[in-house]
Amino acid sequence: MTELSLATGLTSVPGGSDDRAMVLAAFLAFIVLSLLLCVLAGTEGDTTADFYTGSRSLTPVQNALALTGDYISAAALLGVSGLVAVAGYDGISLAVSSCLAVGVFLLLAGPLRNAGRYTLGDILAPRSPGSSSRIAAATATLAVCLPFLVLQLAGAGSATALLLGLAGPGAEQACTVFVGVLMICYTVLGGMRGTSLVQIAKVAVVFTTMVLLALLVLRHHDFDPGALLTAAERGSGLHDRYFEPGHATGDSALGRLDFLSLQLSVVLGGACMPHILMRVNSAADGATARRATRYAIALMAVFFLCVVIAGLGAAGVVGGRQIRAVDGSGQLALPLLAGELGGGTSGLAGSVLHTAVACSVFVTVLAVVAGIALSAAAALAHDLHAHAARGGRMSERQEVRSARWSVGAVGGLGILLAAMAQGRNLQSLTYLALTLAASTILPACLYGLFWSRYNRTALLWTVYGGVLCTTALYLCSLSFSGTPASLLPGHDFHLIGLQSTAVVAIPVGFLLGWVGGTVGRRARPMNEPGADLRWRERVLVGAREE
Repeated sequence: MTELSLATGLTSVPGGSDDRAMVLAAFLAFIVLSLLLCVLAGTEGDTTADFYTGSRSLTPVQNALALTGDYISAAALLGVSGLVAVAGYDGISLAVSSCLAVGVFLLLAGPLRNAGRYTLGDILAPRSPGSSSRIAAATATLAVCLPFLVLQLAGAGSATALLLGLAGPGAEQACTVFVGVLMICYTVLGGMRGTSLVQIAKVAVVFTTMVLLALLVLRHHDFDPGALLTAAERGSGLHDRYFEPGHATGDSALGRLDFLSLQLSVVLGGACMPHILMRVNSAADGATARRATRYAIALMAVFFLCVVIAGLGAAGVVGGRQIRAVDGSGQLALPLLAGELGGGTSGLAGSVLHTAVACSVFVTVLAVVAGIALSAAAALAHDLHAHAARGGRMSERQEVRSARWSVGAVGGLGILLAAMAQGRNLQSLTYLALTLAASTILPACLYGLFWSRYNRTALLWTVYGGVLCTTALYLCSLSFSGTPASLLPGHDFHLIGLQSTAVVAIPVGFLLGWVGGTVGRRARPMNEPGADLRWRERVLVGAREE
């Protein structure tokens, strides 16, 4: 989602300064509470297991709540509900795709936990030992994390500036720095356990808000789903075409291919984002990871059901034309719906409801960036510094210190890029991050877990070839130039008439891995007798615990 949409959505508060003060008070209360949680639940000692996985002390339910928090981004909260409001079928389809991403992750959760320890490099290193595999794993992790981190930080900075009543690029940049420093504090102080508790608190806030909104929408229509669907169809401005596909990207063949590409990136990229892979390693074992993921699927299904109901309610109560007049992408549907359901421009109910929506978006952004920063820092400290540079000879205390400094480095770079990008439409960075994950990390994990011929050459082809191909496709797509919503709206040098290029990049990533394994050295990566059998046993049944 764009940072401007996020900011405007948080500050279009009905009622003026009193309501803005209520939103600010709620936001500050969450900051204080979350920092307190990070301090109290932070790392008890300088051990890598404590910092990276919280010593695997979370219960399956706690892990499921934290995993749900990792999956709920501001784009899922505002973007999907807005797309339901203005595009009907396409928005509902995207909500289903987001749930399917967790379903795909369920298939991988057990093997990934059994094979992994802390990072992506730990999963890939047994198949292709050596520093090159660690460097490749860190490259893939950072390539995915950095654009997503910049997008979230820029949006949070703009939102904070408007919330405080500040205006101008300087104010937005200062607030971006504030949010970034706050994120660094969360991660450095709390590690995995602290950020997990922040995610759990975020899920409580967001779920309460969305369930309340959904119930208010249903009550508005006398708890009659048929009446809700009829009102949404009538109010959308699309009439009987509301529940037909093709409104999001066009109903031409190219437009439908573009939407299919977006769905592929959401389903496959969302299943293997680096912070999601790191989350699974905080489970005690593969069976616990699967159990937590099953709980997360149920939670995500409830969440997106509420999101769809809220989007349909926005179309019927607010009206599709009014939503598009405020923001063409529909990402202000939730704040506008909250204002209508709460009594318009007056009344405590409207203020409280809008405050809940605003606080939900804020806590969503803050918690997500902390998880992303932790996974990126782990790649730097564990894969690059501890193993590639030092050959695994660092003490745990040294590695944890390196990880904390890496959080500062990643956060500082993200803050710098986000501040420089203020004012630009950064929504396309979501497409880039998801496509990179689906075209590099997913094939590397699948091949590394299940294909005995997946050697070092294949890994390098998968990662570097996938990153270069995906980036080149992005630079040639409509996401980068050619439309007002592009990253460079004033330029037009696109060669591909798609916004999401996942439909091309994902097959290329898998093909590169297969070709690399075929033309690379014929020797098996695991050349000891029975090593491949022991690896399969470990991956499938968890024969060896880390």
